[in-house]
Amino acid sequence: MNTPKPIFVREVARIDDPQFVSGQVDRHRARRLIDAPDAAFADPFLLMAEDWTPPGLFAFHPHRGIETVTFVIEGSIEHRDSAGYGGVIHAGDAQWMTAGRGIRHEENPPAGTIAHTLQLWINLPAAQKMTAPRYQDLVASALPVRSEDGVEIRVFSGAYGDMISPTLNHLPVTMLEVRVENVGAFRHSFAATDNAFVYVLEGPVEIGPAGDFLEASQLGWLTRSEAPGASELTITVRGAAGRFLLFTGQPLREPIAFGGPFVMNTQAEIQQAFADYRAGRF
Repeated sequence: MNTPKPIFVREVARIDDPQFVSGQVDRHRARRLIDAPDAAFADPFLLMAEDWTPPGLFAFHPHRGIETVTFVIEGSIEHRDSAGYGGVIHAGDAQWMTAGRGIRHEENPPAGTIAHTLQLWINLPAAQKMTAPRYQDLVASALPVRSEDGVEIRVFSGAYGDMISPTLNHLPVTMLEVRVENVGAFRHSFAATDNAFVYVLEGPVEIGPAGDFLEASQLGWLTRSEAPGASELTITVRGAAGRFLLFTGQPLREPIAFGGPFVMNTQAEIQQAFADYRAGRF
């Protein structure tokens, strides 16, 4: 008789709430929620920045070896890139850009406005770092959504139950936006070996059986298991409402080499990326 494997119960492993820093130009504020020194811990997630961005700040610049996910909290963002893609996303929308073998892009708010955004860098597997660039607008109103018992789940990437996002992924990553009202609870089951974090847009929220609280603007890393199997996450809202983003992904466990906007596996590949960029091969 087979004994079922126990379900790993997710709790909070670490809470990050970095300070704001002065930006590069007037009216720009920023903070780094995930940073390069934590790349091995955060794997497959590399960086995440929160920005209040005026027009013209992020002019054309290159990337290679990663995917970028930009979520708009307030305002709107206009995107253009060297592969010919373009689009505008508004509050509650996101864009998923695959830099792959190389792309130049710009993303800025319309003139006279400020955009409040989160941008996450996701590592690409070594075998897919030189894949063709790709861009996807993820408009909230067009994505799968489920509302039940005071909980609304919108699937930006991956799946929640039988709801599957149309977003294309080179590395399976789940991105959910969750709203909870009236002392409701969100529950989700996913692989115990996935790395996962929660970023709170409106809070506080209460996570796991220990009841750890995450306030608005805090990022909470969740515990994970090295043993295969399922895990269960419960997030409860004790107040009137809560809203948060949940990201989950399987660690790549590959070498990581940073070089400004490029992320590869070796320093030689970083040097080649700079050489290719200077030679106009992006």
